[in-house]
Amino acid sequence: MHHTLKAATALVVAGLATSALAQERGGTLNFARYDGSNLIDPIYADRNPDIWMVGSLFDTLLRPSPDGKGVVGGLAESHTVSDDGKTVTLTLREGLTFSDGTPLTGDDVVFSLDRARNPDLGPWANLLGTIESVSAEGREVTITLGTPDPTILSMLATFTTGIVSKAAFEAAKGETDQEKSAAIFAAGGPGVGSGPFYLCGFQQGTSMDFCANEHYWRLGADGRALPYLERVHFEIIPDDATRILKLQAGEIDIAEFIPFSRVGELEADPKIDMNLFPSTRIIYSPINTRETRADGSANPLADKRVRQALNHATNKEALIGLVLQGTGKPMTSPLMAAATPLAVDMDPLYGYDMKKAKALIEEAGLESGTKIAFTTLAGSADDSTIFAALQQMWAPLGIKLEVEQVDGPTRGAKNRSGEFDIHTYGWVNDVNDPSQVVSWLGYTPTAKAVGTGWSNEEFNALFKASAGEIDPKKRAEQYARMQEIYAEEAPLLFMYETPFAVAVASKVEGYVQTPLGNNVFDEAFLSR
Repeated sequence: MHHTLKAATALVVAGLATSALAQERGGTLNFARYDGSNLIDPIYADRNPDIWMVGSLFDTLLRPSPDGKGVVGGLAESHTVSDDGKTVTLTLREGLTFSDGTPLTGDDVVFSLDRARNPDLGPWANLLGTIESVSAEGREVTITLGTPDPTILSMLATFTTGIVSKAAFEAAKGETDQEKSAAIFAAGGPGVGSGPFYLCGFQQGTSMDFCANEHYWRLGADGRALPYLERVHFEIIPDDATRILKLQAGEIDIAEFIPFSRVGELEADPKIDMNLFPSTRIIYSPINTRETRADGSANPLADKRVRQALNHATNKEALIGLVLQGTGKPMTSPLMAAATPLAVDMDPLYGYDMKKAKALIEEAGLESGTKIAFTTLAGSADDSTIFAALQQMWAPLGIKLEVEQVDGPTRGAKNRSGEFDIHTYGWVNDVNDPSQVVSWLGYTPTAKAVGTGWSNEEFNALFKASAGEIDPKKRAEQYARMQEIYAEEAPLLFMYETPFAVAVASKVEGYVQTPLGNNVFDEAFLSR
């Protein structure tokens, strides 16, 4: 089966992807979503359906570079970092405005960044925890840091630092920032953001509309302001089959989150482009590494040889065939997706090797018939497929795998309390930097190393040091060593990465979903 793995990055370069085709202006793009947005605000967006839309309505000072490895100018035309790594200076482009045509100034930048780093407001303030002050004079913005921060430029290209209108917030109804934000979102209309679109229609749980911002600063391949589209209309259709039916009937132009079991069929349809966009989504299973289980009994999984054996006894390719119909690839870094900056390619990461797995089990002295509980999400077809496969794959090791089905909140609670043996889990990066995922999966103070209870002194020290390391070469070495330690210790069952499966009517050009999941309509157009 041929899959179009469109490099999401190449399409982001203005005009490159579509220079061979004349970009057509106008029209409405109809997009079917699996879930709706509740509030699209740079600092309050905390669910993917909210986060992935922020960039359409709010611009950031910097933007991820086309290859995803660095940053380029956004609202700021240039930026410099001082030699000591403690001062970032940015120069705003001339003549910037919000979508209602009012000027966007340094005051708006100070207001937005102070709001974004206020720990009493949104959940993302810690991403900007190193900022001590933000000031502006004319078009020059100065950000002063308490300590050097290698992630700061990535953060200035991240949704949470989207620039909002200070005037719009001050004029909005409400006593608190939260109330003002909700009032602005409910009212819709141009004004609060400077992204390629503004919110021009909203019905909770049903539909949403974005209209083109005619004051947008970026130019298309035809030399006129982006976006090419006049409007994007979103329908909320949670049912996979219905989204696909409406696409096939021509009622909608794009359907997201296509089940992998349907990919082959849609690829064969000449009216549809089946896109598999590279993603940072990884599917893995945390393993409880504590000496004792929650009930006080000895934990067989505390021995890293047992964890290594489970990894070697898992046929990842077979799992990918069963769960994803072949649409995915085994994890190659133990700590992040291959699309994440600083990921090391360890392929094969625990290749299938039953002989090695049996030898490790024997060496660890694991008794035959040892019971291990595998916690899955009730109602998840993927999880029950994974359980049935692992139960068979691990039987030759003398392991009796037993299933425990729970709902999402219960699984989260078990992860935090350590009341589990192994459970299914997944992750998508929110920022274009490895610090977030590595902190979550491996650094003990963040979340007990994704709930596994794993703690490694060298790893924790490396992570702490890397947080202030501004020499890119040294930082890359620290990340390489962390990946080496984590692979050896195996606090997870390393499974697979999956792409973003998005089915698009063939008349749609230039739509992209980035490896972080963001939906990018800036350069999309409808060919007639």
